[in-house]
Amino acid sequence: MPTHEQMANSVRMLAVDAVERAHSGHPGMPMGMADIATVLWQHFLKFNPLNPHWFDRDRFVLSNGHGSMLHYALLHLTGFNLSIEDLKNFRQLHSKTPGHPEVNETPGIETTTGPLGQGFANAVGMAMAESRLAAEFNRDHFPLVNHYTYVFVGDGCLMEGISHEAASLAGIFKLNKLIAFWDNNGISIDGKTKGWFTENIPERFRSYGWHVIAEVNGHHPEEIFEAISQAKTEKQKPTLICCKTHIGFGAPHLVDTEKSHGSPLGAEEIKGVREKLNWHYPPFEIPQEIYEAWDAREKGEDAECRWRVLFSQYERAYPELAKEYLRRVQNFLPLDWHEKSKKQLEKTLEDKNNLATRKASQKSLNMLAPDLPEFMGGSADLTGSNNTDWSGSRVFNAENRTGNYIHYGVREFGMSAIMNGMALHKGIIPYGGTFLVFSDYARNAVRMAALMKQKVIFVYSHDSIGLGEDGPTHQAIEQTASLRLIPHLHVWRPADFFETMAAWQSAVEYQGPTCLLLTRQNIAPQMHTQMHLEKVKRGAYILRESKSDAEIIFVATGSEVQLAVKAAEILEKENIFVRVVSMPCCEIFLKQDLAYQERILPSDIKKRIAIEAGVKNFWYQFVGKEGKIIGLIEFGLSAPAEKLFEYFGLTVEKMVEAGRELCR
Repeated sequence: MPTHEQMANSVRMLAVDAVERAHSGHPGMPMGMADIATVLWQHFLKFNPLNPHWFDRDRFVLSNGHGSMLHYALLHLTGFNLSIEDLKNFRQLHSKTPGHPEVNETPGIETTTGPLGQGFANAVGMAMAESRLAAEFNRDHFPLVNHYTYVFVGDGCLMEGISHEAASLAGIFKLNKLIAFWDNNGISIDGKTKGWFTENIPERFRSYGWHVIAEVNGHHPEEIFEAISQAKTEKQKPTLICCKTHIGFGAPHLVDTEKSHGSPLGAEEIKGVREKLNWHYPPFEIPQEIYEAWDAREKGEDAECRWRVLFSQYERAYPELAKEYLRRVQNFLPLDWHEKSKKQLEKTLEDKNNLATRKASQKSLNMLAPDLPEFMGGSADLTGSNNTDWSGSRVFNAENRTGNYIHYGVREFGMSAIMNGMALHKGIIPYGGTFLVFSDYARNAVRMAALMKQKVIFVYSHDSIGLGEDGPTHQAIEQTASLRLIPHLHVWRPADFFETMAAWQSAVEYQGPTCLLLTRQNIAPQMHTQMHLEKVKRGAYILRESKSDAEIIFVATGSEVQLAVKAAEILEKENIFVRVVSMPCCEIFLKQDLAYQERILPSDIKKRIAIEAGVKNFWYQFVGKEGKIIGLIEFGLSAPAEKLFEYFGLTVEKMVEAGRELCR
């Protein structure tokens, strides 16, 4: 039977050899954390390499994702579908072993990590999802949802502010099935961290309400085993295990230096590593007895089989709950969703009230949420402004795990990355709100949601200068266009209740992230017909057709649509015929077939005007060189909304004037 040291060294050497072959990568962290990983994966982690998606597996997150070869080596050795050839292709084009772990690219990877601290926040979201689903579905003698979330974090993760946001909430919510391992090696890219990272991490986490196990030797397997065992007995708090490690462990000259962090060690140093670790095998060669000791396939199959027996018993005892559980974790919508949601969209046609779209969003939630128990809402301390709560909202906290609404506090970035973790965990559709201008705080988490193609709904109210007196610090100018630049992200800016409901339904149906941009100010409902019911979900549609052949096309979004319609009516009295196109979601429109795009924006109508209370540049793709854009080129000002729209020229009069100029 191989020793612990031999098994840990197999992880180290696969990482070292893969980085060397790729001429790129981070060998130091895998060498330093191999002992911790070996104890965790050998003795505690519950998983099945033959079914990486078994729902009751433990979740393992590598927040310090630059050390991805640690994870890839573990997956390969334990029997996942990751071959030695895949390891040899580390960091190569289209390989299953990219430079940082990527979900959906590599079997066994739970989340895409790399931007430091976000994996830690994802893990908090996963632990929250586990606790919510356990509270919903578990019954006496039936612990159907019963798994831990383990996360490795480095010094860099804990320097990032998001670690504070996420750790604070984890402590408040008493997520006892979250266990974090701090790789305390005192080295970052610039060298020894004592010059820029000196806080007392154990006391910091104790102040959050965490159980802290300090001063664990990260190279002593018995200490690591004892620490994890102790963490699993804690029933009230998440646990931080502080592991003192040596980055580049085993490297004779580069251990404990930044030189082992992000570069290959080099042939001579690797020769020294082999001598020091007593590893006398060629690159990528692992002795058969070590493979056999690592192989977790039979153990994983046994664990899943026991769970399936439990589920079959649960299914007999609670058939309806079992059916709902499967629907949720398999990411299916209710069977009658499409029929019901169509009827709900039809109901909005009857609403003739002036309404802010943030209020329309809340009305939409009240209509949709009763049929979607998987919704997990929240807001970053702006519930009354975002209107993200609904009549069935129940606060999630340490005392009420069945709650479906989270008060995140002023933690926009943490909220967004935590929602990503919930979505990755499955069984939950998370949504959360803040002001649009503060999407900048959360932007990298929004980007990660898009990169991972996760169903996360970002609710952003106060979408323009229309919020008024709070002034330019709170008025979104460039944010809408900026979000539209993110691939796979749907950005909806609805014009009224009808479009807001359509936006929510689209967000629920889309297998990716959505942003809903909503007004603070009331706006008028538009004249919709049955014909619009399907076309609105195509991203753009003809809201108002001209009475004769159109000479001009107005393209508008959000609160500016009502202005465009009024301007078109005035111009038609002057025999200037205008088609008004509402484009609530540009990304969806651009995915439509070219024939549909041509019907909405015929190429022979060159006179076009785009209207949006934001920066102009985005709209040139729709209006071309001969068109005009009515928008903003400056930050806003503090004044009532109507005064600001007048000051910046976002008025019916300016639109009429622009239409006349195009026809001269």
